[in-house]
Amino acid sequence: MKPEVLVLVPLYAPTLAALEREYTVRKLWTAGDAGGYLKKECAGVRGVVTTGLAGCGRGIIDALPRLEIIASFGSPRRTVDFEAAAARGIVVTNTPDSIAATVADLAVGLLIAVMRRIPEGERFVRSGKWTAGPLPPGRGLGGKRCGIVGLGQIGREVARRLEAFGMAVRYHGPARKADVSWPYHSSLEDLARASDCLMVTCPLTEATRGMVGARVLEALGPEGTLVNVARGPIVDERSLIEALERKTIAGAGLDVYWDEPHVPAALMGLDNVVLLPHIGSTTLEIREGRGNKVLANLRARFAGEPVPNPVTQPHPLD
Repeated sequence: MKPEVLVLVPLYAPTLAALEREYTVRKLWTAGDAGGYLKKECAGVRGVVTTGLAGCGRGIIDALPRLEIIASFGSPRRTVDFEAAAARGIVVTNTPDSIAATVADLAVGLLIAVMRRIPEGERFVRSGKWTAGPLPPGRGLGGKRCGIVGLGQIGREVARRLEAFGMAVRYHGPARKADVSWPYHSSLEDLARASDCLMVTCPLTEATRGMVGARVLEALGPEGTLVNVARGPIVDERSLIEALERKTIAGAGLDVYWDEPHVPAALMGLDNVVLLPHIGSTTLEIREGRGNKVLANLRARFAGEPVPNPVTQPHPLD
């Protein structure tokens, strides 16, 4: 008899199909009454499959008396109740991978899209406006200065790519990095003032929450561009909207928001911002790899073997 697995939210389709081949799959997101569904249909569930952002709270854990494993597609966040899982001996697993290069690719793509007005130009052509005259010019990257907020793995990958475009790199963080030669700014406002572009790649912590606010945006200036591929709450969203509306800065590229997937209507109505649906690490290659690791973790647990990717605490980005 196939083990029963509860999938909490929609997954990458090939991964879900593989789960359905190997297990009896229950789909919580299809239930109108989640609580009733857990009681009536899930008493035999031995595994939960979720995503890093969706997590698995105590309520779900307590409702599944036979639960043995919580397998996360991605890295579990604070939405997974690690304490409740540990108290029951439930294993939590992740799908470790390096997304630094992938996120850096997208970050640079966003910067180019904003500065060269690529989405605006595409809309310009589709609307038939080209016949009436040319699109106003965008800005080139060569010779510009990019300030990177958070010189971790992603920040370093971004820096290397931007240097290839002829940009000068500088950075801000809690402390100077001994192994790099790029100029360091201990003040974020000073970094913004010395930069043409500001790239946010740091983790979300209590110290970084809202750190890119009105004063930083004003320091970046009316020719400046902001790109955020880290976490939405690092940038004060209200201040950003005002800066874009008042042209305090020239433009922005965003892959993350305060209340995903809800994006403020004010942002969607602006031409000087490029909006993406948090796809920094979303590639087929990464999705395939994560799906294979979810399956490997489940197979090992149900075979009574050690799981390949156990975790005992939330991902450090949270």
